[in-house]
Amino acid sequence: MFKINNSKKVLLLIFLHFHLVNSFAQKTYEFSAKQTAEYAMKNAIEVKNALIDIQIQKQSNRELTSVALPQINASTTGTRYFDIPTTTLPDFISPAVYSVLIDNNVKDGNGVPIRFPSGGFGSVPAKFGTEWNVSGGVDFSQIIFDGQVFVGLKARSAILLYTTQTAEITKENIKNNVYKLYYQLLVGEKQSTSIDANIERFEKLLHDTKEIYKNGFAEKLDVEKVEVQLNNLNTEKEKIKDRLFTGNAALKFLMNLSQKDTLKLTDSLSVEKIESLSLNDSVDYKNRIEYQQLTTALKLSEFNIKRYQLSKLPTIAAFGTYSKNAQRNEFNFFEKGDWFTTSLIGVKLSVPLFDGFARTARVQKAKYEMEKVKNGMSRLQEGIDLEVGNARVKIISALKTLEVQEQNTALAEKVFNMTKMKYDQGLGSNQEIYTAQTELKVAQNNYYGAMYDAIIAKIDFLKAIGQLP
Repeated sequence: MFKINNSKKVLLLIFLHFHLVNSFAQKTYEFSAKQTAEYAMKNAIEVKNALIDIQIQKQSNRELTSVALPQINASTTGTRYFDIPTTTLPDFISPAVYSVLIDNNVKDGNGVPIRFPSGGFGSVPAKFGTEWNVSGGVDFSQIIFDGQVFVGLKARSAILLYTTQTAEITKENIKNNVYKLYYQLLVGEKQSTSIDANIERFEKLLHDTKEIYKNGFAEKLDVEKVEVQLNNLNTEKEKIKDRLFTGNAALKFLMNLSQKDTLKLTDSLSVEKIESLSLNDSVDYKNRIEYQQLTTALKLSEFNIKRYQLSKLPTIAAFGTYSKNAQRNEFNFFEKGDWFTTSLIGVKLSVPLFDGFARTARVQKAKYEMEKVKNGMSRLQEGIDLEVGNARVKIISALKTLEVQEQNTALAEKVFNMTKMKYDQGLGSNQEIYTAQTELKVAQNNYYGAMYDAIIAKIDFLKAIGQLP
């Protein structure tokens, strides 16, 4: 019985600690295609940013609403004059003195009667104010009528809807990419299964060929040819394995799932689901979120035109002020002394008279922008029709190809088995087996390629008609 010293115990505990931490940190997710898409639509970074944009727009709407609410501001000001400002005033004292002297016929030292100076009396400097001044007050203003503001308030819900629809478009694109990548991985897994079956066949063939060689009924070259084919199949298997690994990593990245976690796909490929898809559905453009967003954009364009048109109307705003101020030659405002009050309320009416035709230009520009939106809606309709038509043709073509390749695969597998049976009985050659194996592999690749094309066409069709689950 062995003993563990203290240092080994410490190392063992550290190893167990990190093993447990990694075990708890890593998670395993088993998702269907729909569950994968739902997870991605909640956790993808692009979706999170789109949802943040909605919150940003809500705050922008609050900011717009604040314009129509009372605006109240408080302020206070304190100043200390080191040199009180000086103002020059007309000399109003000297004329009065001269008038008295002249009226009393007063004479100067030379005995000449005093007269007003010929050059006038000029001006005298005077200082007004105190060294310390403090004032404080509250101002308020309230829009009573402004056509542009009112239109902006009405447009808030449409602006928020437009931002929300942008987020929905982001989700739709994420969902579309997730489905395509998910089913691409499923097709890859099917291909991997076929490769495994082919490897199993050639491993048995290699064993049988070696036995025949030992008995002297085959050449060394025959064994080596089988080994080459088997090596090629193993190499192809590794390539598929690498593609599955990178595809799984890409899918986790798209979902914003940690690369340390394990993602297992639970759905299976079903030709019946593809064949059951109805291709005669009439296209309703309103099912496409992009079309809904353009409809919202058209409404916003109408608001924009109305906003500029209403800018020709007068605006009315109320305002008011209440303030206190005091002047001191010393800083003693917290002691007894006079504080003088000023208060007022008023209404301001602004009437636009002439703006150099700027308003007319803005209205016309907004109308042109609305025409662009209408053109975009018409173009989107044509694009949807094209997408639906192309996807419908691809599905029909892929299903026909799938049916043919399914038959070819079954025939190729049957030919290989019969060729192998003839070879085992000494009635065939290795070359016949290689040819049959090559034809089987080509048929399998064509079959899975047609299956993938049909799935992608189905996804494109459902997205085109706005019914992607």
